[in-house]
Amino acid sequence: MVRFFFLSFFLISWNGPAMAQAPETPSENSLEGGTISEQFDYINRVSSNYQEYKVIKRVDLNQLQSNILDSIGQYQNKIQELNTELTQNESRISSLNSELSETEADREQAVSERDSFSIFGILLEKSLYNTLMWGIVFLLTLVLIVSYFRFKRSHKITAETQHNLDDLREEYEQHRRNTLEREQKLNRQLVDALNKKDN
Repeated sequence: MVRFFFLSFFLISWNGPAMAQAPETPSENSLEGGTISEQFDYINRVSSNYQEYKVIKRVDLNQLQSNILDSIGQYQNKIQELNTELTQNESRISSLNSELSETEADREQAVSERDSFSIFGILLEKSLYNTLMWGIVFLLTLVLIVSYFRFKRSHKITAETQHNLDDLREEYEQHRRNTLEREQKLNRQLVDALNKKDN
């Protein structure tokens, strides 16, 4: 009983000077505004001391609890909104990654088509096409050079053969004339011999 009386007297004497102070505005560290930490500081300041304990008014405690639960509710709502936004962003990122993959595939195909030629339905790279074309040009040039030299050589052989044939014809013609002259000479000699014999 003495303890109860002493405790009551102590609480009344402690609250007396606190009530005599000027009331704090809601914006100055009260339970009506500020952060949770500021509200705890406020409770700690306005609470009474009893031995190593703090005596807190039930109204203040209920108000602090209500404020904390409100804050937790707001934070949970904010977390829910952020999770929803995160899910939407992840979905958008996945969609963009898919579009990026398609765009990359299209770009690679476009680059491949730009660097290639289609010949008879076969897709050839430009480098291979250039190598093939220059190889064909080189081969045709080589064939042309070889053909030119062979033609020149054949022409030379033909000219020599024609010259030899002309020489042979001339020699044959000369031989035929010589033979004809000899034959005519022999015929005259024979006629002369026969004429002499008849005389």
